[in-house]
Amino acid sequence: MNTELSRRAWLQRTGIGTAALASLLPTSVNAAETVPHFPARAKRVISLFQSGAPSQLDLFDWKPGLADRRGEELPDSIRRGQRLTGMTATQTSFPVAPTKYQFARHGESGAWISELLPHTAKVADKLSFIKTLHTEAINHDPAVTFFQTGAQLAGRPSLGAWLAYGLGSENRDLPTFVVMISQGSGNPNDQPLYDRLWGSGFLPSRYQGVKFRSVGEPVLYLSNPPGMDASARRRFLDDLAKLNHMKLADAGDPEIATRISQYEMAFRMQSSVPELTDLSSESQHTFEMYGPDASKPGTFAANCLLARRLVERGVRCVQLFHRGWDQHTKLPTQIVGQCRDTDQPAAALIRDLEQRGLLDDTLVVWGGEFGRTVYCQGTLTANDYGRDHHPRCFTAWMAGGGIKPGQSIGVTDDYSYNIAERPVHVHDFQATMLHCLGIDHTRLTFRSQGRDFRLTDVHGEVVSELVM
Repeated sequence: MNTELSRRAWLQRTGIGTAALASLLPTSVNAAETVPHFPARAKRVISLFQSGAPSQLDLFDWKPGLADRRGEELPDSIRRGQRLTGMTATQTSFPVAPTKYQFARHGESGAWISELLPHTAKVADKLSFIKTLHTEAINHDPAVTFFQTGAQLAGRPSLGAWLAYGLGSENRDLPTFVVMISQGSGNPNDQPLYDRLWGSGFLPSRYQGVKFRSVGEPVLYLSNPPGMDASARRRFLDDLAKLNHMKLADAGDPEIATRISQYEMAFRMQSSVPELTDLSSESQHTFEMYGPDASKPGTFAANCLLARRLVERGVRCVQLFHRGWDQHTKLPTQIVGQCRDTDQPAAALIRDLEQRGLLDDTLVVWGGEFGRTVYCQGTLTANDYGRDHHPRCFTAWMAGGGIKPGQSIGVTDDYSYNIAERPVHVHDFQATMLHCLGIDHTRLTFRSQGRDFRLTDVHGEVVSELVM
């Protein structure tokens, strides 16, 4: 006797199969595998991920004493035998390269911010800076993967997938998790980004991020093929759903449930996505606030504006990846372009959310995968320097839902090379984000291959000074 067939037949006769099928499909827009563990301050998150690793020394972590040490060798007592990347491992000299940019205090909080970020400076009191983030990876791909999934090796669910799984959606006509990518004007040959960075890992695939494109249709295959109108598509999907339900009842594969729900989502997105991406209703003032690139599809500015429109409509997680920050050489030239791309739009997003009453329950985070070295990669000249990867300390900021504004957490040493006070691990950063969303990071788990996994693995503590 075929045991599997007998089991299926028994489930069908007893009606348990029907109940199991119902449990696999979302029953409402708010259906989710878990609920907030405590009252949430934030309902949604916008992640402004600066891929390639921005230099904390040139943007946020001012070290005025380095000006007198320009060209000196980085002391061994500071380096402490740190491992080096393949780009600088063969260097015989590690000259100190102080920033060439001026810093000033801004707002009542007195945050130190570089002249490269004048718009960010104007919203300084809305932000809280973490200057002692540190990570475990020293190269881009594992470091970006670690920041997004909590593990250096590919295959784990991403932050947005965890949120979709844990909290569900607030809008039945748009994806729970949306991703957009922009290419910066700094380093046009920056590190690639892979779809697995917003993937669902071992979670059901309906939780993976949906990438919006900047050219052509925002989402592939939404349009009906030639000769098929909306009513014909509806009839086709209804018939297809019946076949998929039959297969699901027979096989019990949750990915079939995903297929059913995603077909339905795609049908609804045929109306919701064009309305979302039609910016004709936005005022001229809004475009001016986000900057000259706001009307150019695919730019960081345009994506920031779309991020606001997405969270207005209840999308749970929006991630903007902006490439171009990998400045091993020609940093003074390249970083100017990157800041021009991102400074005004990021600040405008904060102001826009606030004036619409959305900042209080929207968490916004800004940062890259690691920082940059104080020593110069390559030849240090009067006007030029480069910086290698530096996982020991780097800066990110958080704002909005659940975050106490106007703070600066942690202190680095005089070289921005080691942490002097209050280290914050990437897992701590992730735990704090989840906390703002009402989630205890130790309890949002999923069993795979006999083990309960979570975003923060077996680590992470909420940064209590940051949260309300």
